[in-house]
Amino acid sequence: MTERIDVVELLKAQHTKIRELFDEVANTKGEERKQRFHDLVRLLAVHETAEEEVVHPFARSNIEGGELVVKDRIEEEEKAKQALSRLDDMDPDSAKFLDEFAALRQDVLAHAANEEEYEFAHFRRAADRGKLENLARAVQAAETLAPTRPHPGTDTALKNVAVGPVAAVIDRTRDVVRKAKG
Repeated sequence: MTERIDVVELLKAQHTKIRELFDEVANTKGEERKQRFHDLVRLLAVHETAEEEVVHPFARSNIEGGELVVKDRIEEEEKAKQALSRLDDMDPDSAKFLDEFAALRQDVLAHAANEEEYEFAHFRRAADRGKLENLARAVQAAETLAPTRPHPGTDTALKNVAVGPVAAVIDRTRDVVRKAKG
């Protein structure tokens, strides 16, 4: 039988992977940096969409002050989406990319720490292990259908449902084309 993971464990593991990808982008050059950056963009886009669809709604209704906590996280996420969109069009070896990437890295890592402290830390008091495991499965399901690029302005579950499926098809098609070009 496979070990079941709860939503807090899943999201923290993804935050660890995000930190690792930031390091990889910072420590590589050329095509390798470009590929690592696209891996990072994909993980961030999928991760944030799943949080917007599953995690934030749970936090809003199950933790004290949830509405305000989520509002702050969504503002941070929107700022990151805008930065990722700008960076996606830049030469990853340019000084401008490196400067904006460094600022994005700082913002995203602060955002992850804020989620862990102000949102995820309260989940185990708000729900039992079974519920948190169900939330992890819901996050994983949302990730399979999520867009793979940031889409500024799609910061709620409702907006993701409206835009997400079309964006996901377009994004995943672009991913295949980009990979084919090598």
